[in-house]
Amino acid sequence: MKFLGIIPARYASTRFPAKPLAMLGGKPVIQRVYEQVASMVDDVYVATDDERIEQAVCAFGGRVVMTSPLHKSGTDRCYEAAMKIGGDYDVVINIQGDEPFIQASQIDTLRQCFDDAATDIATLVKPFSPEDAIETLENPNSPKVVVDKNWNALYFSRSVIPYLRGVEKSQWLKNHIFYKHIGLYAYRLDVLRQLTDLPQSSLEKAESLEQLRWLENEFTIKVGITHIETIGIDTPEDLDRAEQFLVKLTHG
Repeated sequence: MKFLGIIPARYASTRFPAKPLAMLGGKPVIQRVYEQVASMVDDVYVATDDERIEQAVCAFGGRVVMTSPLHKSGTDRCYEAAMKIGGDYDVVINIQGDEPFIQASQIDTLRQCFDDAATDIATLVKPFSPEDAIETLENPNSPKVVVDKNWNALYFSRSVIPYLRGVEKSQWLKNHIFYKHIGLYAYRLDVLRQLTDLPQSSLEKAESLEQLRWLENEFTIKVGITHIETIGIDTPEDLDRAEQFLVKLTHG
């Protein structure tokens, strides 16, 4: 199978404007992400609606495609980019533009999900640790996932799922493996086209989670496991943490 990596990148951000162009270890964040994944897929492009990001990508020798500023999601931007890029790709991987430390093993896990012919979409989860604080599990900004016996997603929620009846909440993490959703997606190209035609669903509106629209429309989301904790950059404070993490990586 042939895999196309697309990195959606917007300049406007409520919590961190111009985030893709913020400097991390002397390079823009978007360059860090691009270079991290360039060897992991057959081809990779940045998809943006901003000329400043386009210029930055061209400056470091990356490939970029301009897309509409009207897209409401990275999924829609990925589809437009894939159509403009063309080629005979089987699967499109939507790579978060604020995840500069994504690992090859995570991309490999996504790819392997498509060994199952029934897989329409693939994504990743990371088990919460039994040592995590209950507040970490309850954080609504960290969606949880439950899966069936074949590791297909049953539901995603900002609430804690499942609820452990008869167990003190402080002991939940020691009595069940809860899974945190990692927002990395891959879609078969024909499925991606269908997703962009779907109207918003009631569950999606309730939880503000796009993937619930796909489940409500009976698409199969295969779930792979990663044990790697990545550092997503949503705020300037996250950028500081990423800088410290990069220093540790560089100097051992």
